[in-house]
Amino acid sequence: MPKFDKSKLPSRHVTEGPERAPHRSYYYAMGLTEEEIHRPFVGVATCWNEAAPCNIALMRQAQSAKRGVKDSGGTPREFCTITVTDGIAMGHEGMKSSLVSREVIADSVELTMRGHCYDALVGIAGCDKSLPGMMMAMLRLNVPSVFLYGGSIMPGKFKGKDVTVVDIFEGVGQHAAGKMSDEDLHDLECHACPGAGACGGQFTANTMACVAEAIGLALPYSSGPPAEILARDDFALKAGEGVMRLLEKNLRPRAICTREAFENAAMVVAATGGSTNAALHLPAMANEAGIKFDLFDVAEIFKRTPYLASLKPGGQYVAKDMWEAGGVPMLMRALLDGGYLHGDCLTVTGKTVAENLKDVKFNPNQNVMRDAKNPFSSTGGVIGLKGNLAPEGAIVKIAGLKHLKHRGPARVFDCEEDAFAAVQARNYKEGDVIVIRYEGPRGGPGMREMLSTTAALYGQGVENIALITDGRFSGATRGLCVGHVGPEAMAGGPIGLLRDGDVIVIDAAAGTMNVELSDAELAARRAAWKQKSPSFRSGALARYAKNVGPARNGAITTPGAADEVRCYADI
Repeated sequence: MPKFDKSKLPSRHVTEGPERAPHRSYYYAMGLTEEEIHRPFVGVATCWNEAAPCNIALMRQAQSAKRGVKDSGGTPREFCTITVTDGIAMGHEGMKSSLVSREVIADSVELTMRGHCYDALVGIAGCDKSLPGMMMAMLRLNVPSVFLYGGSIMPGKFKGKDVTVVDIFEGVGQHAAGKMSDEDLHDLECHACPGAGACGGQFTANTMACVAEAIGLALPYSSGPPAEILARDDFALKAGEGVMRLLEKNLRPRAICTREAFENAAMVVAATGGSTNAALHLPAMANEAGIKFDLFDVAEIFKRTPYLASLKPGGQYVAKDMWEAGGVPMLMRALLDGGYLHGDCLTVTGKTVAENLKDVKFNPNQNVMRDAKNPFSSTGGVIGLKGNLAPEGAIVKIAGLKHLKHRGPARVFDCEEDAFAAVQARNYKEGDVIVIRYEGPRGGPGMREMLSTTAALYGQGVENIALITDGRFSGATRGLCVGHVGPEAMAGGPIGLLRDGDVIVIDAAAGTMNVELSDAELAARRAAWKQKSPSFRSGALARYAKNVGPARNGAITTPGAADEVRCYADI
């Protein structure tokens, strides 16, 4: 077992010397021995709560991580932070809290670590925003860290088929269209989510779990096992052991998460047809590392990366299937062999990506993934758009889409509720472009996801329609749905100048989105435009709206490492 020099670690401020006797008394009160007090302190942070199945297995895994830390010479200190679970927050004002929670998670982990002078961090997260929030804290603190995903849910069964929670959201649309009975909708809701774990498709949680492996903050294969499989506890144990090796080597997150590592992460998102939310979270994480990596940088990577994994909602399979087929390492092997990945990036194993993949061979005897020579498509499953309607960019998931171009009249709504009500009442025409605005980071505030609306449209069987918003889409959204339109309406962006009937042209193949209005007409409307009154003037949402930046840069609220005066890890 290695010996650590506490004189060079943050925890010396609370454990070493006569003047810290009062501090040590607290640790004796919690049952620590003198030896344990003088070991390195490792924060074991989880997003455990009873809000949703995504999080309920995290405390169990934390116990294994703690054992790994303790057996390797450290003293684990467990703590929890919040989550806002999108599946429950979806479709009402609760969703305004979702993206804000990412910042609160990062801030709360930072403050707990700072306040108690912990030396290293194991972060365990289960639901959408908690994954990037935890990794943002790791990069901000820059102490040796290992990330662990809590695992996906097992597929549900309905009428002999595998189903996920998205099937229920789409079932609401089918029910409204008279295509599903009350009894079937009830049966579906009772069986779609059979236990613990995050949503099973390549939605935001599984996308960001793949990112954690690809960027080097998580152990190889660790994003794969579902929450209820005990193999996940083995990965938790290894995460605890691994963080102690990182502490011994002083290998920190910013040495791992370089610009090239962020490019690797974006490639894995594109290759899996992952969530458009990655285009928000990767720039936000990069900001914490002092790296400029905005929506256009992400989109450029997406554009030149092949789509290799057939995962729901655009494909056929769920996270469990990908794990059983070979997991993220096999996908990365395919990308590395195809000349895409940066193989020399360091990871939490202490080895490079290429070294981690040395013994991984692509298995052709499975249907989930293809190699780079035989992709499902040559362009990544998610691409960026730009044009006079989105000067600061927009994002669209095209994995599994046949409908890549659309020209139609705008049907404008100033909030999601009004759009959803119109869709439920089928108060739209095929060929329309439904516009949902004032749902951006500032305007919402909180940049809500629109899954209830998009799933209702899909459930009604409408194909010749598009939807654009300055808000977000769930990783579970499918159809021609363009999000993150910037500048947002609240900031005076062109989306805020649209009127019913304006003709919008989307060409996802060319990466463009425009409104057929002259520059003079747009300028005249801009001159007459008046900013909408804020929806909130007090509380956390009001504070967020005042501080948040544009979606292009990740909807961030702090300057990041570029403006850092002193790094926490160096105190």
